[in-house]
Amino acid sequence: RRNSCGANRKNDFIMMKVFNEPSINEWASILARPTIDAAQLHDKVNAIIKEVVVGGDDAIKKLTLQFDGISINELKVPVEKIAAAENLISAALKTAIQLAKVNIEVFHNSQIQQVERIETMPGVWCWRKSVGIEKVGIYIPGGSAPLFSTVLMLGVPAKMAGCKEIILCTPPNEQGEINPAILYAASLVGVTAIYSVGGAQAIAAMAYGTATIPKVHKIFGPGNQYVTAAKQLVQQNGMAIDMPAGPSEVCVWADENAIPSFVAADLLSQAEHGPDSQVILVANHKAIVDAIQLEIDLQLITLPRKDIAVKALANSKAIILSNQDQAIDLINAYAPEHLILAIDNALQIADKIINAGSVFIGNYSPESVGDYASGTNHTLPTNGYAKAYSGVSLDSFVKKITFQQLTERGLMNIAPTVIEMAEAEGLQAHSNAVSVRLNLIKSKL
Repeated sequence: RRNSCGANRKNDFIMMKVFNEPSINEWASILARPTIDAAQLHDKVNAIIKEVVVGGDDAIKKLTLQFDGISINELKVPVEKIAAAENLISAALKTAIQLAKVNIEVFHNSQIQQVERIETMPGVWCWRKSVGIEKVGIYIPGGSAPLFSTVLMLGVPAKMAGCKEIILCTPPNEQGEINPAILYAASLVGVTAIYSVGGAQAIAAMAYGTATIPKVHKIFGPGNQYVTAAKQLVQQNGMAIDMPAGPSEVCVWADENAIPSFVAADLLSQAEHGPDSQVILVANHKAIVDAIQLEIDLQLITLPRKDIAVKALANSKAIILSNQDQAIDLINAYAPEHLILAIDNALQIADKIINAGSVFIGNYSPESVGDYASGTNHTLPTNGYAKAYSGVSLDSFVKKITFQQLTERGLMNIAPTVIEMAEAEGLQAHSNAVSVRLNLIKSKL
């Protein structure tokens, strides 16, 4: 029942592949993400990681020249260059960055939990405290789109969580420089050091350390499939990561309530991220798909990143499902990074979404606001990982330590339970650790 439209129109733009009322058995193949050969990818990335582990700074410089075509003498960005960045961006952009920072702080501040002591039974007190991870590494994609917004999304909660060392790695541009907006945002949020290195080699450097770049305890940040693979590989060797966040993706659910030009703009906003990005449109009628496709053609003409968007659109899908419950099931099966609900009763329907990184409700909630300044975090699980992973939050930058304190009376109250359970498991020393204390308490009575 697949109805695939032609590949070309008047502007030679790629049209979305249309699937009309596909059966549930077809969903998995329709919703498959664009990938490259995983085994080949991991072999390449593993070789890069090993090269950095063995060669350190020299290996990073060699790999930067090999992959970025840039010769770097100093990996660490000088403090003077960071300070000078403030004068290299416009006042309007600085104001925008500052406002976004405030909104991100306000939202993440609401996630701070006060320590609460709980008496589980008389004389037995338990509590939990959040402690900032001491050393964290932030990866910021630089390439053709320097994501200074990600600096805010990761740096703000890291600072709020109390992380003592926050280092940032980002690739140099064609001139061998780092975009001044990245440097300004990093300075604004309190990043402690910035390094001019990107790709899998940056992940390896933060995971294992070099003479210049310190080893961290947890690595954060989105990236391409090479960066994602590097994060997954170092995780296998004990390095904590935020999540396996790969190429960006969006799913828009549109009905007669949707405004085609809005939906087209939302789809293109993800398509312009990179050729491996994916956009999915779910609609309840083919006329809606056609109207949105026309708007995509019109808007695509003027996009500076048109060529990138066209490549991403080659992987785009439009799925027509007239049954609302089926549409909900399909979206939850896809588990999109971003989900936009351009439908009637969007707020009520949002409660039925159980797998998504971030949900944007109604016609006037574009995904772009979450990317930049609404306050929520834009570092989100992709590739279906939203079924099990959350987006980055304040909790991502802390570890939670539990505490317990017992009075003598409390130990007497709980002792029979612990002794019985320990001896039933055959762990006599566990039982003894309670009994010796219990005997002393009883001797004083």
